[in-house]
Amino acid sequence: MKSIPKLIRRYVSILLLSCILLFALNFILLAAFASRQTPNSSPWKTAEEAADALQQVNGSEYSLPEPIAHELKSSDAWAIFIDEETKQVKWQTANLPKSIPLSYTLSDIASLTRGYIDGYPTFTGKAENGLIVLGYPKDKFWKHMWPSWDYYTIARLPKLVLLVLAANAAFIFLIYMVANSKLLKSIRPIVTGIQNLPSGKPVYVNEKGLLSELAFHINRTSEILQSQNNQLQKKETARANWIAGVSHDIRTPLSMVMGYAGQLAEDTDLTDEKRQKAAVIVKQSKRMRNLINDLNLASKLEYNMQPINTKKENIIAIVRQIVVDYINMDIDDRHPLEWETDESLTLCPVTADKNLIKRAISNLIQNSINHNEQGCKIYVKVAVNNKKCSIIVSDDGIGATDEQIEKLNHAPHYMVCDENVTEQRHGLGLLIVKQIAAAHNGTTIVEHSPYGGFSVKIILPIQE
Repeated sequence: MKSIPKLIRRYVSILLLSCILLFALNFILLAAFASRQTPNSSPWKTAEEAADALQQVNGSEYSLPEPIAHELKSSDAWAIFIDEETKQVKWQTANLPKSIPLSYTLSDIASLTRGYIDGYPTFTGKAENGLIVLGYPKDKFWKHMWPSWDYYTIARLPKLVLLVLAANAAFIFLIYMVANSKLLKSIRPIVTGIQNLPSGKPVYVNEKGLLSELAFHINRTSEILQSQNNQLQKKETARANWIAGVSHDIRTPLSMVMGYAGQLAEDTDLTDEKRQKAAVIVKQSKRMRNLINDLNLASKLEYNMQPINTKKENIIAIVRQIVVDYINMDIDDRHPLEWETDESLTLCPVTADKNLIKRAISNLIQNSINHNEQGCKIYVKVAVNNKKCSIIVSDDGIGATDEQIEKLNHAPHYMVCDENVTEQRHGLGLLIVKQIAAAHNGTTIVEHSPYGGFSVKIILPIQE
């Protein structure tokens, strides 16, 4: 169920990132807006500039320099000059509205400085012996009439802003969780069902909620998989039972054939030719018996019916004993064995079933003997590398082609035959070796021998 918290964390991260980006965007827009509004202090500056630039001409006449006058005209603004002593308008621009009074009291001046004259936003500048007033169109500016703020509110404003932002984030997160709770509730059984499908167990997901259609398909998939598994299990059970039954039924008549053929091969009353034919029958019967035993063992290993009794074993001692046994059996010296293991290597601990390991090594040695009837030299070696124990059986016999090596390493099969269909090459014996290695968490590699023949390597993990 690690995917559910991961999914929740992902959505929460996306939500938090969205909030951060949203707040950042808001701040950027606010800064951009504020930066555009900052020049709106220019009416006050313009009023100050106009007051400083107002020039008295011929004693009672006033005029503004051309740049200031042009700026007022471009802004559709008007201007008046109120005399400090008389409170009368001594100068005005040509575009002064008729509704603008030409005489003011102190309270009028205080009011226009703070606000408006007849709805026109006004801005003042201190001139020599008076006050200059600029008036702008009614829809040009908005002036706050009572600009007073509580000091402690302003002092706490940064904290207040952060608190409001945190409250907004929490509120958005709450809305998100409420809106997605049903979805998350529906996802949990869906994920559980999908995770349980590979286990082969029956899966049922309640077909309700936002993902009911997906739950329906998961249930149907589980039913199909269960049906296929049941059919496959029945087929495999029948196959295993058939192999076991045939193996059992063949043993008795095969034993009789071997017994009578053995008697005939040793009967001195028969001609040499007939005794030779009887010996061939015995040899082929033994081969058939071994094939039946291999087939039965391969079936048991494939279906986990063969009990594996593992314990810590010294692989070097096991392999050396098998080599000694085969050396003692090779009476005619047609298949000499050579022990190539480094003498300094005396211990290679592996958790293994001793009997199965013996069977695997024996199969490899016997494989070289069976497929090199004219004789060959067999090399057996145990090596340790990267906490792995390698058992290598090689020969200098007829070997195998690249295509056969490729098939033996990768193709699932029981046997590979060469062009001579009467002689089976590298069959159940190698399959059993692979199965035994796999049962011990190992691997098997088939390759060309460095001596020009055939080579098989079994790699097993070392027990620390």
